[in-house]
Amino acid sequence: MIMKHEFVEYVPEVLSEGTVYISVRFATVVHNCACGCGGETVTPLSPTDWYLTFDGKSVSLYPSIGNWSLDCKSHYWIKNNEVIWADRWSDAEIKTGRAYDSSVKTRYYSQTDSSGSEVAVSQAVTGKVESSESWWARLKEWLRKN
Repeated sequence: MIMKHEFVEYVPEVLSEGTVYISVRFATVVHNCACGCGGETVTPLSPTDWYLTFDGKSVSLYPSIGNWSLDCKSHYWIKNNEVIWADRWSDAEIKTGRAYDSSVKTRYYSQTDSSGSEVAVSQAVTGKVESSESWWARLKEWLRKN
């Protein structure tokens, strides 16, 4: 399935099927679930959520989109405007993924510098994440520890 993308300031109240709406102003990407269930999918753009790449012709969202709160529980990637289906996750995998995401947010937003000052605010504004580890490597490490 090919998605088209549209840069908008405000996301429309009624979403068109097959369109990814990108609001740079609100750092948010919204689309209807790719499975066709009609569920609204919101992917906030931030150092601890999703990031968007735009090559001038197409968009990609990373990491994958897991619609765990929808009945369909669809799981897919959007790469170069194309939906690439991913393996369905079990309830246990979803629970583990959510716990991992929570731990990443907690760690990221509670970092302090050598003077004890919070540094997360400047990182959140610049979008810089100091860790060079991949998402998968960090997940494996977190699973090993827990």
